[in-house]
Amino acid sequence: MPTVLIVDDDADFRESLAETLEDLGHEPIIAPSAAAGLRVLAQDAVDAVIVDFRMPDKDGIELLKAIRSRPALASLPVAMLTAHATSANTIAAMGLGAIDHLTKPVGRKDIEALLARMFPDTVTAANNAEHANDGPLIGSSPAMRAVQKLIGISAASDATVLVTGETGTGKEVVARCIHAYSPRSARRLVAINCAAVPPTLLESELFGHVRGAFTGATHDRAGCFREADGSTLFLDEIGDMDFAMQAKLLRVLEERVVTPVGSDRSVAVDVRIVVATHRQLAQRVSEGEFREDLFYRLNVMEIALPPLRERREDIVALADHFLRNIDKSKLLAADARERLMAHTWPGNVRELKNVIQRAATVVRANVIAAADLSFVATDRSESRLEDMLDGQLEAATEALEREMIRRAMAACGGNRTAAARRLGMHRQLLYVKLKRYGIE
Repeated sequence: MPTVLIVDDDADFRESLAETLEDLGHEPIIAPSAAAGLRVLAQDAVDAVIVDFRMPDKDGIELLKAIRSRPALASLPVAMLTAHATSANTIAAMGLGAIDHLTKPVGRKDIEALLARMFPDTVTAANNAEHANDGPLIGSSPAMRAVQKLIGISAASDATVLVTGETGTGKEVVARCIHAYSPRSARRLVAINCAAVPPTLLESELFGHVRGAFTGATHDRAGCFREADGSTLFLDEIGDMDFAMQAKLLRVLEERVVTPVGSDRSVAVDVRIVVATHRQLAQRVSEGEFREDLFYRLNVMEIALPPLRERREDIVALADHFLRNIDKSKLLAADARERLMAHTWPGNVRELKNVIQRAATVVRANVIAAADLSFVATDRSESRLEDMLDGQLEAATEALEREMIRRAMAACGGNRTAAARRLGMHRQLLYVKLKRYGIE
């Protein structure tokens, strides 16, 4: 338990700060003056000091100079508090190596963030120990708990799984979890992004080819289905597959045999199929862009991943997880966590991972603060809500309705029928509202 010396002549503030430190797992020692503080430092082992600027004998700057003049205390973390912050005392304190210069009153979150900067190794070690067994799919929100349960159920069977969700929500992570917890986990999962392979080459990538089947086919190729024999095949972005290719895939799913390009001999395969898409396949079917029979063949069990903005309680846990994997010596300050929570994350979990990777690379200190995340935009929804509460009821109602419709349309990929069902309103009424608010 780290020991923190509080040097302040205000008895009420000393007691309050000491109580906060104890609540946060630290042992406080109280000194009512600079002279008393120096006596404590000479007698007791202290891990950090929080000192007031204005005191009757010596001010905080003088005490800080005295601490820095002693070789045994030169590296001791010291923070200064003052009710009268000026540029002079701030610059002087930071110039003498103060870890921070805070203005009273200070709240619990301020103290928590300060302690994280004073004891980064202790906090990081505790953080790492607490999350040592997080598992591959981070999240304790109700939405993610439901996803985790579905993964467990689907892993126990060989049923085809359709994983849906916006780009960056972690669909491949889900596919790998299903495989890892399945009876087929001893063999390697085979994955292919259908949108990344030209339609003319996708058949060969999936089903293989024989030598001489086409120009450049200098040797036989097994293809993904045969490579995944006895294992799991993950077909990412299945919604972008060419219509003609869909018919060939349907035949393989029905007959469980593949015919390599250029061959007339079929090969039986034992493959568990997991597919994923960010598109609304039901809408693609209605638009004639996706085969209805293939859609029903794939949609045996659907796992719908929620966007990150709909599971905000998982943001900090995910950020901590990514930071631990990148640099175990660093952690996020309380204000940095608040900033992450205030962002809308249009790029979902992938965007969050990139933000943490950038911050961990750029920030040299052990603690990443909100100022280090200035490139992350914040959502002003709280301010907008306060404005609405102080305004006219009709305007506030319209603003809420517009935002709910916009979010429903985004979540449903522009499918108005699905959005109307999600909102619990008649489809024709939704059409009227969309036109009224100019929502595409």
